[in-house]
Amino acid sequence: MREFTTPALAGPEASGGLADSLYDTAERTPGLVQLSRRAADGPWQDVTAQEFRDEVLALAKGLLTRGVRYGDRVALMSRTRYEWTLFDYALWSIGAITVPVYPTASAEQVRWILAETQAVACLVEDEDAAMTVGAVCDALPDLSGIWQLDRDCVAAITEDGRGVPNALVHRQRLGVTAANIATVVYTSGTTGRPKGCLITHANLAAEADALLGGWGDIFRDAGGDQPATLLFLPLAHVYGRAVQVAAIRAGFRIGHIPEVSTEALLPSLDSFRPTFLHVVPYVFEKIFQRARQAAEDAGRGELFEQARQVAVEWAAAREQKLFGAGPGPSPKLRLRHLAYERTVYQRLRGVLGGRVRGVMCGGSSLRRELGLFFTGAGLQLYEGYGLTETSAAITANPAGRQKLGTVGQPLPGASVAIADDGEVWVRGGPVFGGYLNHPRCTAESLYDGWFATGDLGRLDEDGYLTITGRKKDLIVTSSGKNLAPAALEERVSAHPLVSQCMVVGDDRPYVAALITLDQAALAHWLKTGGREQLDPWAVLADEQLHAEIQRAVAAANTAVSRAESIRAFRLLLREFSVDQGLLTPSLKLRRAAIAEHYATDIEELYAP
Repeated sequence: MREFTTPALAGPEASGGLADSLYDTAERTPGLVQLSRRAADGPWQDVTAQEFRDEVLALAKGLLTRGVRYGDRVALMSRTRYEWTLFDYALWSIGAITVPVYPTASAEQVRWILAETQAVACLVEDEDAAMTVGAVCDALPDLSGIWQLDRDCVAAITEDGRGVPNALVHRQRLGVTAANIATVVYTSGTTGRPKGCLITHANLAAEADALLGGWGDIFRDAGGDQPATLLFLPLAHVYGRAVQVAAIRAGFRIGHIPEVSTEALLPSLDSFRPTFLHVVPYVFEKIFQRARQAAEDAGRGELFEQARQVAVEWAAAREQKLFGAGPGPSPKLRLRHLAYERTVYQRLRGVLGGRVRGVMCGGSSLRRELGLFFTGAGLQLYEGYGLTETSAAITANPAGRQKLGTVGQPLPGASVAIADDGEVWVRGGPVFGGYLNHPRCTAESLYDGWFATGDLGRLDEDGYLTITGRKKDLIVTSSGKNLAPAALEERVSAHPLVSQCMVVGDDRPYVAALITLDQAALAHWLKTGGREQLDPWAVLADEQLHAEIQRAVAAANTAVSRAESIRAFRLLLREFSVDQGLLTPSLKLRRAAIAEHYATDIEELYAP
């Protein structure tokens, strides 16, 4: 088994709970702006460390009067917003355990999670979510309260605790140790019913401190201003929670927005002006497509394409020099790169608010060429890899030594190994202690501190990890050929018109694919060709469109053998979505659900 370890950073291990850092910061620097919040699309209102501490403390006292006790589990079913962070830290202040639930979860999913965790209360955003929880209340004997944000539950709970002494909260907070469970975060459930991961205060503290110790400098603004980040990742996902914890521990400024759509995200980036971001590849894909389409609409499509190619070449040449594989960008390439700085790259950075220096990207694979483009456009991009069981990232590209297309080296104090069958094993401070109520699954996943991730990968000579697929996703054709579909799907999805691709072929004579179309890109492509009048069903039968997608499939096939190549595909007008149950909330394919939903289409792909 091949193994690579990154040495741990110097410094004491975390001993208390996650809420302690909030109170410590308020004591040391009460005037530090810790968060910014806003109502609707209004201006951002700063919240100092002291003000936030006082809000957390007041809410914690109210939670005690509502019957929440040390060790109780409380569900948070909400989009990313200020109140989520407020409740997280108020609950941690009294030793309670938070249970994130996606607001898009079905009634059955809510029933399962709240019943298994024995949640005593559930925070929701609105009446619809309250009705979802209410519909399954009869099966939840432990649930004693549903708190609704749009009915100002924060003010009501805070008022209830007005007569409670502060010392009662502090007594419970100081009883929390690093070994206590902080949160039960459920896996995405791509291959079955989600499982609750028991994540301790120490796990999240180790994750946050490793990120801050290894990448803290890239989070800071070049002008020396306070680091700031805009949280738009779901706080129901462990990635978003880890970013939140890291920012609070470091005294960075945080803002929240509840949507990831470019229509909501771009204006918020412009007004908040973060210095660093944590994103998923989907965000970069959408920003790139939006920039390219805007350039084409302005008659500057050729200029943008030239600038894109130069950025990719420049970033690739710099990377080669960094690892001793080349001389770096040539004088001619440097001049061309400089020529596009003001006309293209500076404007692209301006879309992100104009102050972003570093971007950490995880959650799924980022296309290497897209990473090279954004790096060449002046963003320091760091890909990472992790799972719910690792409290978010367990590897990331080291600061100043990025190998785009890989997910980097282990975080400080962590180790990565490749088992004989190609499975990725990891260990370190962020690795969880087990699954709630699933001792057999825990025993099958954890071995002497090592966690078997279920992902396939390889380590290069410098200890950089590349993820090549998922063990349970392996496709075995009827001829016995094994195929990890992720790489093919990623290459097909690189085409601007393609939104998603799912490769099929288990027990079939050859490999085929279901391909969904990006609606905005499709509309732009049709308009450019003067065929915007085509109705949706005519589009699916359009020969030019099929020829265009066939080129994308052919390009992807060049990376595999003929036996592994896509021989047929079916275009789907509607994208796979979370609402349909075809994607996880973190936008991963639910393969079994997709195969069942499109069973007829798949059968037709193999019809004689």
